[in-house]
Amino acid sequence: MQANSSEIIHGVGRGTDRPVLNVLGPTVEFLTQPDDGPNGVCVMRGVLPPGVTVPLHSHDDAEDFYVLAGSQQVLLDESGGFEWRDANAGDFVRVPAGVLHAHRNISEEAAIDLIFTTAQLGRFFEEVGRPFTGPPQAPSPDQVAEFVATATKYGHTLGTPEENAAAGIQLPNPSHK
Repeated sequence: MQANSSEIIHGVGRGTDRPVLNVLGPTVEFLTQPDDGPNGVCVMRGVLPPGVTVPLHSHDDAEDFYVLAGSQQVLLDESGGFEWRDANAGDFVRVPAGVLHAHRNISEEAAIDLIFTTAQLGRFFEEVGRPFTGPPQAPSPDQVAEFVATATKYGHTLGTPEENAAAGIQLPNPSHK
């Protein structure tokens, strides 16, 4: 598709024929490409499978989620303390730039979101994502190290093991192969 062409993407809730990237468990599918320069908008279809958690993190890019299907919990900093909040189909989640947050799916079905963010965060997902090949597997220590290095390169802040544990998030032990 050319950058200046219009289109209708059918069946976004079910998934499209576009490539799907695995980002250490969650997947993303680009509905718009993150090549519109630093001020461009990137829209993705994101899937958070049952039992998958995105640990505590922040980045300089605002991120908005419209929950298309399923439910998830979002860890937000509310009044100086973190609190898990439910987000269900039809809900909208706003995460401003620079705010620590996390996501987890404790339900039996996948949570499916439309994710609205910056082209820069879209490029990060392009860089860390790998072609989706099936159900999520625990990431290898090398995959985690590569993810951390790329997140650092993009200026992201990753929660420490202690911060994640305080929020009820158990990180995998990267020393086990």
